Amino acid sequence: MRIGSIEIERPLALAPMEDAADHPFRMICKEYGADLLYTEFASCEALIRDVPRTLRKIEVTDDERPIGVQIYGRAETSMERAAAVAEEARPDFIDINCGCWVKKIANRGDGAGLLRDLGKFESVVQSVVAATRLPVTVKTRLGWDEKSICILDVARMVEQNGVQALTVHCRTRVQGYAGAADWSWLEKIKGVISIPLIGNGDVRTPEDVKRMFETGCDGVMIGRAAVHSPWLFNRAKHYLATGELLPEPPLHERMNVCIRHLLAAVEYMGERRAVLEHRKRYAGYLRGVRDIARLRAELMLHTEVEPILQRLHEFLDAYEETSPQQDSLGEMGRGLCVQSFSR
Repeated sequence: MRIGSIEIERPLALAPMEDAADHPFRMICKEYGADLLYTEFASCEALIRDVPRTLRKIEVTDDERPIGVQIYGRAETSMERAAAVAEEARPDFIDINCGCWVKKIANRGDGAGLLRDLGKFESVVQSVVAATRLPVTVKTRLGWDEKSICILDVARMVEQNGVQALTVHCRTRVQGYAGAADWSWLEKIKGVISIPLIGNGDVRTPEDVKRMFETGCDGVMIGRAAVHSPWLFNRAKHYLATGELLPEPPLHERMNVCIRHLLAAVEYMGERRAVLEHRKRYAGYLRGVRDIARLRAELMLHTEVEPILQRLHEFLDAYEETSPQQDSLGEMGRGLCVQSFSR
């Protein structure tokens, strides 16, 4: 699959999820084998007004490459200016979000709202392509609702206007995340375009990744499943290469990643915000562990890192299948805590 100078065979991509795909999490997924990364989506209006938190969203580092900055909006002039701002961040490509289904975005004509006005959709694409020297890609959905599925027209249109890859979440805007993603459209879309097609929607297991590639997709994008299981990238790659299903990582590895993710988030966004935002991660990292509900409830009481690391260490030591490797993890967590956050 080629996007500009990027060439990757059967890439696995991390979806540009708001409040999830920030730099610390992107690096976790990269470590587990994600081939293609995207930033969280950024409002064009916020970018051109230099809103600090939005500008932070589009910051990228060389160790994340290849990575795209995703922007959204319906005003051509604003999208054109936002593309120029995004280019200054030095990503490998710019992705246009034409698929966000959230009401406050889609109902005002942004994101998936563009699917109700294909003329506007096209002019937004044209504006961004004309405004940057970087490759431009698009992420969208099948249509606004089941009575107005327009993805084949959209696919042809974006290719004709210079878009270099198309990602399709196989639901309509009205569906949101409800119901099943209809992968049958992927083969149809692939039949009308020559640019790379990345499939998205309901990719939860290595077997799902394989089945989606079998539709003819050039790449597969993983979203919500990665939030709970960033190691899905590695497990999927192993399955594609060997046909063998690797087990879920053991507790000590998941705890290790949970701790490293938390510490990286503290460095990235500050202690209090990182601790609060990390609360939604525990269910995934510690899924299936006995007494996890009680542990999560205890972790929710804290707004500082040190007691959280201490509690995770205690929990791991008390777990009935503790091993020497798990013991060393607890020492590592305590050492990082003391080194980075002692006062």
